[in-house]
Amino acid sequence: MDQIRWVKVFESQIALENFVPHLRTNTIMFDGRKVLIARTSKGFFAMQDKCPHNGASLSMGKCIDEHTSIVCPLHRYHFSLETGRGLSGVADAGRTYPIKITEEGVFLGIKEFSWKFW
Repeated sequence: MDQIRWVKVFESQIALENFVPHLRTNTIMFDGRKVLIARTSKGFFAMQDKCPHNGASLSMGKCIDEHTSIVCPLHRYHFSLETGRGLSGVADAGRTYPIKITEEGVFLGIKEFSWKFW
């Protein structure tokens, strides 16, 4: 059974908005990993910064609003910011992280697996 552990990454939505302008990306270190945060007209998305196809930094790519995707700067493959799946016919997929914005701040979620024995 998967559970989500929420980790605070920004004090407020305003801090997040200042960190990532519309149709741009930025990165943070999160849970020992470099994570891309992107902003589209659909909102904010978090995904591993490393391209699942070749390892290039996705934050150096282009954020595409109409597809809610990020384009790898090396091979120009598109990856969905919502699911992490390749949109360019490539079967690779990157890890995404849920974002929760509350009055207490902005949180990223880490899915954790817990064993349940009957």
